[in-house]
Amino acid sequence: MRYNNLQEAVFLKRPNRFRAHIRIHGKEEICHVKNTGRLGELLLPGVRILVEPAAPGSSRKTKYSLICVRKDGQWVNIDSQAPNRLAQEWIADGGFLKDVTLIRREKQYGGSRFDLYVEAGGEKWYIEVKGVTLNVDGTAMFPDAPTERGKKHVEELIACRKDGYRSAILFVIQMKGVQRFAPFDERQPEFAAALRQAEKAGVIVRAVDCIVTGDSIYIDAQVPVCL
Repeated sequence: MRYNNLQEAVFLKRPNRFRAHIRIHGKEEICHVKNTGRLGELLLPGVRILVEPAAPGSSRKTKYSLICVRKDGQWVNIDSQAPNRLAQEWIADGGFLKDVTLIRREKQYGGSRFDLYVEAGGEKWYIEVKGVTLNVDGTAMFPDAPTERGKKHVEELIACRKDGYRSAILFVIQMKGVQRFAPFDERQPEFAAALRQAEKAGVIVRAVDCIVTGDSIYIDAQVPVCL
């Protein structure tokens, strides 16, 4: 997945979840933050960032969107729209399932709308995708902020499995440099408990990391999941 014309800037502050103040081309500007997580360990005053300019003629209120943050010598992608697209491309290329014949996005099941519905090898899959930007001492962790919606998705994946479908949750770690993935018990123990219950019920739990450059992000390798 590639971006067009990413530009380097400096992060100043984040007055709310959706907006940040940045310095770019010698001026202070307001920037859209494409991630509602806390991002407290990433968005520190003075940190280098990459932003994407709004399309020419756009009616947006902000000129830029925040895409990447520099941490420990590498770029961390924080674009919350990237994981679904990356997962779809990875699955289509046979990274998760073989003999894929159909992929649909935003498929309704029960009270939830799952990110991907996949038919492969004669089986029908409901797959939920979660982006991960939090790295705690080499462990990628989710969630960064409590998410009742995320917990509900996990519970619905269990229901899918009981109804005879295959189901999976894929954590897309938007960086390199982590050794493992684990649920963040301290941030939301209910989500962590639901994820462990799902794994016991037959829901597949996978995590993959990504190579992030100054203009692209790609899924690279599977990462051990520690539940």
